[in-house]
Amino acid sequence: MTLAKRVLITGASRGIGAALADLYRDRGDSVIGTSTTGSDSLVPLDLTGTPDFTALKEALGADPVDLLICNAGVYLDKGHDLDTGFPAAAWATTMAVNVAGPFLTTQALLPALRKSTAGRVAIISSAMGSQARAPGGSYVYRASKAGAANVARNLACDLAADAIAVGAYHPGWVQTDMGGSAADIDVTTSVNGLAARFDLLTPDTTGTFETWDGQPVPF
Repeated sequence: MTLAKRVLITGASRGIGAALADLYRDRGDSVIGTSTTGSDSLVPLDLTGTPDFTALKEALGADPVDLLICNAGVYLDKGHDLDTGFPAAAWATTMAVNVAGPFLTTQALLPALRKSTAGRVAIISSAMGSQARAPGGSYVYRASKAGAANVARNLACDLAADAIAVGAYHPGWVQTDMGGSAADIDVTTSVNGLAARFDLLTPDTTGTFETWDGQPVPF
């Protein structure tokens, strides 16, 4: 099922976010993307510290948001050593962007989501955040992605009365700047799978945590 809609994507300057923006534009949808500093085509939205959503709300105007994709994220502790790594600053920044970011963005856009006839929120988490699959390492990133999935599950409960569906998604290990060239799948494979999952997100499937190819991820 392909639905014409207005799509808002955070973290749309590169990688998965940029590819999702291109995909939805190619489908004929209206797309607004954000990046930390903004550009001619992207709205500035810095999710570290206390985010300012003024520019984003101005860009939206009075129109609805049919699909919010919370994609912005950081991975600051890749390769850190347990004895010397994982500094407090990495924890603070990562939790601000990866956990508080999706919540605060959704909160700020609730009026626009409620104007949609089928509002949806897709939060990009990771299977690395699954507590059932915790092999050690990457403590900051893993904890933040577990938090992102938890935010999605709780938003799904609280927004059910508004018929706004919320899901958490693992994009796969993707060949991006974050994932590296040795990753399992390319960006096109990931975003095509993700878009198919988002199309299936409804009040009946709200609260899901699944991979780009539709496999359930244990919380």
